[in-house]
Amino acid sequence: MHISRRQLFKVCAGGMAGTTAALLGFTPTLALAETRQYKLLRSRETRNNCTYCSVGCGILIYSQGDGAKNVTENIFHIEGDPDHPVSRGSLCPKGAGVLDYIHSKGRLAYPEYRAPGSDKWQRISWNEAISRIARLMKDDRDANFVEKNDHNVTVNRWLTTGMLCSSAASNETGLLDQKFTRALGMVAIDCQARLCHGPTVAALAPSFGRGAMTNNWVDIKNANVILIMGGNAAEAHPVGFKWVIEAKTKNNAKVIVVDPRFNRSAAVADIYAPIRAGSDTAFLLGMINYLITHNKIHAEYVREYTNASFVVRDDYAFEEGLFSGFDDAKKSYNKESWHYQLDEKGFARQDKTLQDPRCVWNLLKEHVSRYTPELVERLCGTSKEDFLLISSILAETCVRDKTSTILYALGWTHHTGGAQIIRCAAMIQLLLGNIGMPGGGVNALRGHSNIQGYTDLGLLSLNLPGYMPLPSEKQNTLTDYLTQITPTPLVDGQVNFWKNTPNFFVSMMKSFWGDHATAQNDWGYDWLPKWDKSYDVLQQAELMTEGKLNGYIVQGFNPLAAFPDKNKSSRALAKLKYMVVIDPLVTESSNFWQNHGAMNDVSPADIQTEVFRLPSSCFAEENGSIVNSGRWLQWHFQAAEPPGEALHDAKIMARLFMKLRELYQQEGGANPLPVLNMAWDYQDPLDPLPEEIAREANGKALADIHDDQGNLLAKKGQQLSTFAHLKNDGTTASFCWIYAGSWTEDGNQMARRDNADPSGLGCTSGWAWAWPLNRRILYNRASVDPQGQPWDPKREIIRWDGAKWTGFDVPDYSNAAPGSGVGPFIMQQEGVGRLFSLDKMVDGPFPEHYEPIESPIGTNPLHPNVISNPVTRIFASDLPNMGTAKDFPYVATTYSITELFRHWTKHALLNAIAQPEQFIEIGEGLAASKNIVAGDSVKVSSKRGYIVAKAVVTKRIRPLTIDGKHVETIGIPCHWGFEGATRKGYLANTLTPSVGDANSQTPEFKAFLVNVEKV
Repeated sequence: MHISRRQLFKVCAGGMAGTTAALLGFTPTLALAETRQYKLLRSRETRNNCTYCSVGCGILIYSQGDGAKNVTENIFHIEGDPDHPVSRGSLCPKGAGVLDYIHSKGRLAYPEYRAPGSDKWQRISWNEAISRIARLMKDDRDANFVEKNDHNVTVNRWLTTGMLCSSAASNETGLLDQKFTRALGMVAIDCQARLCHGPTVAALAPSFGRGAMTNNWVDIKNANVILIMGGNAAEAHPVGFKWVIEAKTKNNAKVIVVDPRFNRSAAVADIYAPIRAGSDTAFLLGMINYLITHNKIHAEYVREYTNASFVVRDDYAFEEGLFSGFDDAKKSYNKESWHYQLDEKGFARQDKTLQDPRCVWNLLKEHVSRYTPELVERLCGTSKEDFLLISSILAETCVRDKTSTILYALGWTHHTGGAQIIRCAAMIQLLLGNIGMPGGGVNALRGHSNIQGYTDLGLLSLNLPGYMPLPSEKQNTLTDYLTQITPTPLVDGQVNFWKNTPNFFVSMMKSFWGDHATAQNDWGYDWLPKWDKSYDVLQQAELMTEGKLNGYIVQGFNPLAAFPDKNKSSRALAKLKYMVVIDPLVTESSNFWQNHGAMNDVSPADIQTEVFRLPSSCFAEENGSIVNSGRWLQWHFQAAEPPGEALHDAKIMARLFMKLRELYQQEGGANPLPVLNMAWDYQDPLDPLPEEIAREANGKALADIHDDQGNLLAKKGQQLSTFAHLKNDGTTASFCWIYAGSWTEDGNQMARRDNADPSGLGCTSGWAWAWPLNRRILYNRASVDPQGQPWDPKREIIRWDGAKWTGFDVPDYSNAAPGSGVGPFIMQQEGVGRLFSLDKMVDGPFPEHYEPIESPIGTNPLHPNVISNPVTRIFASDLPNMGTAKDFPYVATTYSITELFRHWTKHALLNAIAQPEQFIEIGEGLAASKNIVAGDSVKVSSKRGYIVAKAVVTKRIRPLTIDGKHVETIGIPCHWGFEGATRKGYLANTLTPSVGDANSQTPEFKAFLVNVEKV
């Protein structure tokens, strides 16, 4: 039998052993003939999860050998796990090619060293690598450690070496990363969340109390309307997208896509509308105006479960694009006026009649009244008719028995106003009564397999585990810190669950420093570094260019390809004294000093950075847990050893930390106590086991724990079952309080595999474990009315049975009975969802449309004197690199494609065959005006640089009329580079500006200006 290339890919994508055909050298005919013979009698099956996106698909790994001592495991086949409740045996093209990633020619097998000015790598031993890196780190730390700042405040920080943490390594590796960096006093640390979903936490936490996906993948099937905006789920999360299709086929759901491109999600949608990249806030505020003016709100939900009735201070105002309190010199806001009016008891004033002109409801109506359908069309380019149709369909879900869900991803987060776009979505869903409801929510579709976990573990410059903030230098003492970060209730009798912050924090410190953390030394509070400003990736790159960052540890990260303005990043890395790359693959970053022609035009002899390349394991070669977008902690198992001399990340971090500790024991040095006292009490300090680290993340009792009535909750040494048992007296230890319950006395809850769904709503509570406390839908108390009965009996997930809360899910509530006045949003001081976000956002309590820094129209029709967000993150040195429409007339937006994942899958042969060469998308009209036809090479340039790629001329991108101006859009996939199995290509971030979201500092990748010309 002979098959075509297309048929071969269909076989491969089906999860059959044909996925390995190209790798093993079989022809298609032979591969098909031999398919089932790959499953050898004495093979071993291992359960794992895909390493790419946050769907967290289950996979089955088959390896040769049955565990005998003299057998070397060799993975030869991977297919989907049919038992997995989300993926149900499916794999997308990326997952289908994961075997080729494991066996990629780009896998690193032994440590390598690049000397200053050298043009080659040389092989070194692990001992040489660890010893040299430790020496460089210690010398830099000793020379530059800051024990006290200029005001004689103890800050104990080390700012001249930074670390980028992985987004696909296990939680257990992440825990060690956090211990490693904080023991050394490092503040310049970050993870992939900064470059993807940072705005999600910045927006959803102020709105609802937590910054995560509100529902889960399977729950999407329960929706009546699905709005996909700011993302392309069919392309980026293909297997998760099956639940969108299930909602269409079994629930007759309407699917709406609003996007600059007619994409793969749009191809199966009921309605598609184009929009200008960077104008989403205007569209969504227009929708809020529509809901209010047409009385399409869930009135009882809004009155009882939101802060619509809360009365705002008289000095709060918004005029001509600026909120009250703006300081033009500092380019920041004094947010004091962004608060409620308080009564004599310190509680917020309310007007349940919604008549007070200062209540949130009336301020919101006034704020959004400017966003008429005509203005939406003028700013977004979306026709008035399309906008009104979409708004009317979504509005129909304001009733009790219908829900809508909003799915978004990087199309919203990759903007200078990304957090406020997401705030708009949160407000819409509160107005419609869709938060807490099955089939509802604001569902952030995270991109990397464990970026949720690394965010949970606080691996960002100003964070600690469990979404607690790292102390600042203004919080001199533990008392100052806890007083400032522990909220007090704004309404009498609310749960205000963050009041337990002291319990979470002290328990974390006991996990950090063990017996050395005592009441006498404030649980080691002084050992934590104290920050003076954010040291996120944009700040890190700026410090490098200024020569103020000497060392960089890069773990599972590719900053040259991921940071904005690749040429700035290249200059920055060249200023480092040393860089350590820990990765399974050859990356552009590890070879940033190599000349690759126009793609990386540098002179190796001029670059004096010492570079170390340390080979690490991949997902298939380790035990551990990862967290998917639905907050599920899923345990995966090792199927084989890493290739050659490669080591697990935990072993690498442990060897480096123990070497540093040894040097401080022998030599002393700057502030050695945090390093020497850090709890590293593992059976083998050089090889901490994932199982013992996972138990540490959960937490245990350090003494017998009793409740207020004297009942025993946990015996000394036992694993804790809930964060409710945590204490602030040093008798409990828990590294990440939201993970308490993941590994209890009953064992590893993350490894559970009961996929039963008695609710029929996709609530598979016996599969894996979800934070917090295995809750599958956040804020589910809001799925029932104030009397405790489901708004929609067909969507019942919890209810009050007359004596207690019961249901298929874990109630997101206290034990308070209906009628007690306790609100459903228990993490908030008011107990309700916020339409007005108080002072929790840095750029305003209501969203507002601001133009991208690079605007195609050069003005803002709403307020011409305030065109762009006035508190956007931008350095003075980057301002000259911002272009204008005069020289760069077209809007560019980056995106992902199904066959490739970021810069990883170009190392997998199957994926490289599927998408071998870099391309850009250009509309037919623009192509004709430039005499460009499909397949032509084109040069796309911005103020930062240029790329050359093949042109795909398409109808998928339409020209739009924005403020009377004809505006064309160019689509730029972001996957190629000068390393990997694909043909060499340019890094797409060569074009993107170094400017960040005001709240999260996440860079702008989705709306910038370019020119295009035929080569």
